[in-house]
Amino acid sequence: MFKPARCSRPLAALAMTGIGLSLLAAPAHAEKRTLVLSAYPISQPLFNKLVYAPFKEKCGCEIVVETGNNADRIAKLDARRNNPVVDLVLLSDFGMLEAARKGLVQPLDYARLKNYSQIYPFARNPIGGNYAVGYTIYSVGLVYRSDKTRAPQSWKDLWSPELKGRLALPDVSTTQGPLALQMADLAWGGKGGDYAAGMQKILSIKNNVVTFTKNSAQLSSLFAQDEIWVAPVARFTWSQLMKTGMPLKWAIPAEGQAAGMNVMGIVAKSKNADLAYQLMDFWLSKEVQTALAMELVDSPVNTQVVLPKDKAEFNTYGGEHIASLKFVKPEDLLKYRSGWLEQWNKGISK
Repeated sequence: MFKPARCSRPLAALAMTGIGLSLLAAPAHAEKRTLVLSAYPISQPLFNKLVYAPFKEKCGCEIVVETGNNADRIAKLDARRNNPVVDLVLLSDFGMLEAARKGLVQPLDYARLKNYSQIYPFARNPIGGNYAVGYTIYSVGLVYRSDKTRAPQSWKDLWSPELKGRLALPDVSTTQGPLALQMADLAWGGKGGDYAAGMQKILSIKNNVVTFTKNSAQLSSLFAQDEIWVAPVARFTWSQLMKTGMPLKWAIPAEGQAAGMNVMGIVAKSKNADLAYQLMDFWLSKEVQTALAMELVDSPVNTQVVLPKDKAEFNTYGGEHIASLKFVKPEDLLKYRSGWLEQWNKGISK
């Protein structure tokens, strides 16, 4: 065995003291923790600027973002359920309910979110079971050409003969599809749930519809080319439609506006749940919610946010808008979605 050479006690003591001092003086190079976020691909540069970068400075951690649509990201969570990679996941409310039913997210302790009391009641525990918190909402109202037709007073006005060949509706397979279906059902006295009345009424005017749109870019083109005069529109696309230069106006019909919500949840067995709570709370803060709304990224759920008129116009924001919102129940959407698609495809193809 190797034995160190002996030295006198004073020298040994001095050597040990020197080692101790050098260790104390050496900077700590602890590896930064990494929080993995699963989110939608849209507006990621702005999210990086307004949310991720300031949070990284605050927490001293790194953030890695994995993007994709609801279905793809839920599938990835499921495939990794025994050894999760993602910590914090952002989904639609019905997407999060699906993830919760599969055991992919954990119940939240809302007491750990100091900004929880500042958000709208409908954004608190929005899918039940304490699995989620809402971070943004959007309305779906009716946009119309003010130089071509009168302002719609009801969703029933979409069935007006004067709009034949001048109307666009969202395809039921899109995010806005079930929301428009809900409002049609409400307007025509349906009983909710499977929205049977709404489905029947929409299919009854399929020949009046220029196209059943799949994305917002189609809507902008249809309005710009003077092909349509009225369409259900998600509020987050309103600023893009205004760029067409057409005389477009937003209407809130008597039955109200359809509404959608995106929510946050923490992945089951997350190794960084504490950081996930911190980012979640940061995201819900008045400062971050204001910044996102000012850049027209996401409409706020924090009730303390105050927006100037020119920004409020393009957000789902303000007393009238909030009071008009009609949310599709996430459990209904999951229950009836496949049936809607089947009825839709059969009805449209006839």
